[in-house]
Amino acid sequence: MYNADSETVAGSDPKELETIKNNFLIKKLGLPDSSELDEKITEVMERIGTSERKKYRAVVYYMLVKKFDKESVYGM
Repeated sequence: MYNADSETVAGSDPKELETIKNNFLIKKLGLPDSSELDEKITEVMERIGTSERKKYRAVVYYMLVKKFDKESVYGM
């Protein structure tokens, strides 16, 4: 999160979105792989705005945690 490349998410890059799904939603949050994961990622990207070039990774992850009601993973 301390360099420019990793602090933002490329919302239009399918490889980046797949990485979020596999490394964050499945591995970190322990969610089962399903089409719902892709839907929620799309919802978050749309909520931030497709025209917003800088989609900060921390914000995207926070919004996904809230969408899946997984605050307990981080002691929220």
